[in-house]
Amino acid sequence: MLDTGHNLPKGTIVIEELQVGMSRSVGKTIGMAEIEAFAELSTDHNPVHLDEEYAQDTIFGGVIAHGMLTAGLVSAVIGEQLPGHGTVYLGQSLKFMAPVRPGDHAEATVTVASIDYAKRRVTLDCKVCVGDTVVLKGEALVLAPSAKFD
Repeated sequence: MLDTGHNLPKGTIVIEELQVGMSRSVGKTIGMAEIEAFAELSTDHNPVHLDEEYAQDTIFGGVIAHGMLTAGLVSAVIGEQLPGHGTVYLGQSLKFMAPVRPGDHAEATVTVASIDYAKRRVTLDCKVCVGDTVVLKGEALVLAPSAKFD
């Protein structure tokens, strides 16, 4: 069943049902609470993420979210929706294109680019946008769950 809708219920799409072009998304507004929580969890307390006065004197001209916090939205789509529960990450490339600032609503979209059914490997195109601006793009390689191993 090909369903390219966004923000569908959480779950799993097994390898046998995946098709090139399938896409899923998740959106989240990134506030200072999320940035501070990520800093605490990751132990990345770089002041460009936490100190407005410091960040004003950087190329960003203000506080920005951690790039890996933004990338975490891609992981959420892969782990919860496409392919979903039971997926194993094999690799991820990321290119950070623009900053995410406190208050920005980031939308992560993952699209099936290619499938190796025999090896259960799926290549996914990944991007995160704030409005019309692509802030992150990349590619993930995952091992998709299979109905044969229920």
